[in-house]
Amino acid sequence: MTDTAPGVLVVLPTLGDRLDYLAQTLESVAAQRATVSLTLVVVSPPTATAARELATGYDAVLVDDPRAGISAAINRGLEARTTERYYAWIGDDDLFLPGGLALLLNRLEGDLGAVVAYGGCQYVDPEGRVLWTSAAGRLATFLLPWGPDLIPNPAAMIRLDALEAIGGFDEQLRFALDLEAFLALRSRGRFLATREPVAAFRWHPESLTVSDRSGSSRESEMVKRRHLPAILRPISPLWDLPVRWASRLAAARVTARARALASD
Repeated sequence: MTDTAPGVLVVLPTLGDRLDYLAQTLESVAAQRATVSLTLVVVSPPTATAARELATGYDAVLVDDPRAGISAAINRGLEARTTERYYAWIGDDDLFLPGGLALLLNRLEGDLGAVVAYGGCQYVDPEGRVLWTSAAGRLATFLLPWGPDLIPNPAAMIRLDALEAIGGFDEQLRFALDLEAFLALRSRGRFLATREPVAAFRWHPESLTVSDRSGSSRESEMVKRRHLPAILRPISPLWDLPVRWASRLAAARVTARARALASD
C-alpha cells in the first residue's frame, strides 16, 4: 500500500495468556496489509513478554496495559494514532477474514457522511470451525437502540475523528463498551452495512461475554436505557426481558453446536 492510502488503526488488547490464538490473530492482521495500510497496536501488560515478542514480529506498536479494564486498554491504544483515519478492534483470539478490512474501508471512503461500517461475523469454535454466521445487515442498525446489539465488534470499522469526538470508550463498562459507542455515534453520521462476513469471533467458555451472559445483559440494558428519551426509560423492561431471553436462546444454540462438533 502507498503512504497516502487511508490508514486503519487496529487495536489488539491482550493479557498474553493465549499465545496460540494470538499467533493466529496476528497472522490474520498481517494478511490485511496486502490491501490496507494499517498500524497494529498491541496493548498488553509489560510482564507479558512472550506475547510482546510475538507481536513485535508483526511490526506492532506496543502499549502498556493500564490494568483498568478493557475499555481503558483500548483507549490507550487509540492514543497511538498518528495519521490513521479509521479504527478497528480485534480480540486476541478473533480473526479478520481475508479482504475484510478493505471491504469496510472502501465503504467508508465512498461515503464521507458515514461513521461506521460493519459486516457479517462468523462464530467459530476453538478449532476454527464455523458454528454460526451473524449477518443482520441494516436490521442491526434499526435494532441498536432497543433490541439486541447485532453489530459484531470485530466486524466493525469506525471513523476515528467521530470516535474521538464522543470521547472514545466508556472506561466504566466491561461488556457493552461497543454498544455505548455505537449509540453515541448515531448522531455523528450514517452506519453502513454489508452481510459479507469480514471477521470471526472465537466462541469458547473463556470469552468474557460468553462466560458472564447475565452481566453482559444487565450492562447492555443500562446503556440502552440511558440513551432512550426520558419518557421511555420507565417502560424499557417491556422489551428488555424478551431481548434478554432471545439472546440467551441464541447463545445456547451456538454452545450446543460447539459441543456437538467437539464430540464428533
